[in-house]
Amino acid sequence: MEIVLSEDFSSVSLFVAVVATACCCVFALWSLRSFSLSNSVFRRSRRSDGFGGSMAKKNCCCSCSCESSVVGVNGEKTERRTALGSEGASMMEQLVPEITTHALSYLDYPSLCRLSMTNSLMRRAANDDNAWKALYHKDFTVEQDNVTPLNGWKAYYAATRAIMNINAEFYNIIRERSLQAMRRLWLQADYVKCVHGSGELFSGYDAVLESWRMSFTLGPGIAFQIRDVRVRVLTEMAWVTMQAFVDVIEAGPFHVTNVFEFDKGQWYMVHHHCSVMLPDAEVDHQNWQVMFGLQ
Repeated sequence: MEIVLSEDFSSVSLFVAVVATACCCVFALWSLRSFSLSNSVFRRSRRSDGFGGSMAKKNCCCSCSCESSVVGVNGEKTERRTALGSEGASMMEQLVPEITTHALSYLDYPSLCRLSMTNSLMRRAANDDNAWKALYHKDFTVEQDNVTPLNGWKAYYAATRAIMNINAEFYNIIRERSLQAMRRLWLQADYVKCVHGSGELFSGYDAVLESWRMSFTLGPGIAFQIRDVRVRVLTEMAWVTMQAFVDVIEAGPFHVTNVFEFDKGQWYMVHHHCSVMLPDAEVDHQNWQVMFGLQ
């Protein structure tokens, strides 16, 4: 089969081919020129940086905390640090410290510890000394408002809670009448002392443990309640004052003082004193004179 092309079709095809070829040539020339200009600018910038020319580095205008080096007129370099913009701060960062402390004061001890493990911002807020001071006053007492703990209020709170726990363990041992647990609680030293509610004094580790053995074997256990617990902690010494209300004794409540010593990474009891609490009506001027030998 023979295909015949007309003259009009041949001329149109030739024109299209010529135009396409011309466009390709123009595009190739433009690409070569752009590449040459970019290399020239790069070489000039390298020479300027190498010989300390007048071209200065562009200063960072972002809101990040990066450090940018700026070349002065005389060629000296100065460091400029851009502060973090307020628009990038979180809601917690924008609060004043007083409001943050007040908000954290509603949290309890476990919640404040969990909050400090969420992220770095919450850790800084949860470790704030004022927050732990407020928590200490809420959980324990406001008597020590003027105290300045050596390692901060967080460490002071933890030490106070540890003393509260070991003091509660002491009375659980009495309820359970466990002599072995009482042995582990007391420090093995010759200067430990124990004064029971009867007023008798026992000095030394062996004598103190013997007094508790006799107390546990005399009769059944007694029921009592501990109230008004106050704790004071120093570096290696702590004491606890409280009131003990015994159900089976008609003599009335007792004033109790327990002293603990920190030895080899653990708190031990070194002193226990229990005395009968006198009613307010019996504490008169005459009793004070008899007590201090003035009569």
